[in-house]
This record gives sequence, structure tokens and C-alpha cells, in this order.
Amino acid sequence: MIDLHTHLDLYPNALDILARVNKENRFTLAVTTSPRAWVATSQVFKGHNNIKVALGLHPEVADQKFNELNLLLSSIHKADFIGEVGIDGSARYSKTIEKQELIFASTIRECEKAGGRIISIHSRGAASKIFSIIKKYPNCGTPILHWFSGSITELKEAVKMRCYFSVNSLMLKNKKGRDLASRIPSELVLPESDGPFATLNGKPIMPWEAMNICSDLSTIWNIPISDSKRQIMNNFERLLFLPP
Repeated sequence: MIDLHTHLDLYPNALDILARVNKENRFTLAVTTSPRAWVATSQVFKGHNNIKVALGLHPEVADQKFNELNLLLSSIHKADFIGEVGIDGSARYSKTIEKQELIFASTIRECEKAGGRIISIHSRGAASKIFSIIKKYPNCGTPILHWFSGSITELKEAVKMRCYFSVNSLMLKNKKGRDLASRIPSELVLPESDGPFATLNGKPIMPWEAMNICSDLSTIWNIPISDSKRQIMNNFERLLFLPP
């Protein structure tokens, strides 16, 4: 089992499920919402080798956490994974869009300086802004567009840029999500839970359930589930340059 985007530290019972996540999942990317949360979570999750903690500053808290920007930028060289970072272009966060863009552009620039990072990106309502910044820093690393919800034109642009897409089960339960997923090249798809925020039947999707997308993907791709699982694992191994 693998999960490329989960807020593991924000599950109500995070400490109770920590050992199970580490045991059942070959790899779990636990994204954080602020640099201070990354520091604290890294300490708590230490020793769980199958769980990697990503350094983040979530665009939804750009205003509240703006004073942590220097900590974010100064920590990138110590972090192998970055996330959750990005820009949220929805009306609810329009007042902080300039701060969001500054934070994201500074992060991507620093990732390039550090030699490139795997970056889990929030792009709701702001995919074009995200792409324009990434293009300025072509050696920033490998972007993974988490729960992508942009237009088909934006999706085509992301594919052209060879971004990965992390997909969760909730995304595949609606027509738009399934339509977008059907247009993503299979070699660019990765699994995510986005728990505890993504829920099914009133319950948070768990990190060991992220690979459940393979059932829906097998239908979308018209291949056996075993082949969709194999494709996802191949994508993961390619992302991390791991031997098959």
C-alpha cells in the first residue's frame, strides 16, 4: 500500500494508527500545513521508516502562517519532500492570493536551489498560476498535483509539463473527477487518501485505503485491477527511482 498525500498528523487518532500505517504501507507521504507542524511531526513520527513527513505551508493558512515563511525556506534543504504547498484561487481565499503566490514562488525557487524536490501541490482554482511559476524554475523537482480539479485545458498543460497527479477515492465518485482521471496518462497517476479531510460514508479515508482507487481506475482504463495496481506501483517506483 502507498499513499502520496495524507494529513496523518491531523487524524483524531493519529498516534493510535501510526504503527498500523507504518506496517501496512510501503510508503506514506504525510504532508503538513505549516513549517512548525513539520518540525513537530517529524519528531513524533521519527523511527517509522515507511512514513515520510513533507514540509509544507498550506495556502489556506497563508495569512495566519505567513510569519513562518522564513522557517519554510530555510528548511527546504533539510526536507526530501515538500507539501502541502500551492495556491488556492477560490473566492474564500481571494484576500490572501498575493501572499499565497509569494509563498509558493519562493518555495519553488528554493526547491530549485536545493537541487529539486518532490512537491505535493494544492492547485484549486489556480492551476494556471501554479504552472506559470513552475515554468520559471524548471529544475525545481517533480510536481505532484494533489486532487486536481482544473479544466481539461489545464490538465493538458500539466501533462505536457509531465506533472504527476495524486488521485483519491472521493475524487473518483463524481463525474468531473472521473472524466479528468480518464484523461490523465496512466503513467502519471499516483494514489492519495487526503485523509482525514476526504471522507467516504462519513468516515475519513485511511492511508492504507489510498490504493482502493485501483478498482475505479481499472474500470476507467478498461484493464484488470491487477494491472491497474501494477501501473500505480510502477509509477511510484519511477517517482522515487526505486528498483521494481
